[in-house]
Amino acid sequence: MKNVLWFVVILLMASCEQQKIGFVDNVKLMDEYQEKIDVEAKFKTKADALTKKRDSISQAFQIEAQAFQTKAQNMSQTKAQEEYNLMQQKGQFIGQQLQQEDQQLQASGQTEMDSIVSKVKKEIKAYGKTNGYTYILGGGDGGSVLYGTDANDLTDEIIKILNDKYKK
Repeated sequence: MKNVLWFVVILLMASCEQQKIGFVDNVKLMDEYQEKIDVEAKFKTKADALTKKRDSISQAFQIEAQAFQTKAQNMSQTKAQEEYNLMQQKGQFIGQQLQQEDQQLQASGQTEMDSIVSKVKKEIKAYGKTNGYTYILGGGDGGSVLYGTDANDLTDEIIKILNDKYKK
């Protein structure tokens, strides 16, 4: 019975038409895709600006807090507590504002990266259809290709197509 099953499997495999299979190194593709590089650079610039803003605001708040400590020594206990509560509220408000800006920047960056990934997938699919591929697999770190011959590596071709389209 086992021999009959193996015979059927081999017969089916032999009767199937030749399938064209290629793979793309996802890591290399994304590392060399100019639009992704440009988006990362843009968000790094924005993140650096936000960090400078955070540092500047924090420094100004610390100076204000030190000035309050000096001033509080000459106040009544009740007045000093009221002022301290106001400073604490102001600090929390500033922290929330900065955190919100950071979250907005991250969400915006994630949206753009998702768009890029979608564009890359669409281009790979179009390339596969145009060139008669049955399958195009993803390789690189975390990919499904553990080995593939250089002849089946489509990474450089896809990178060239994506970068050419991005330049236009």
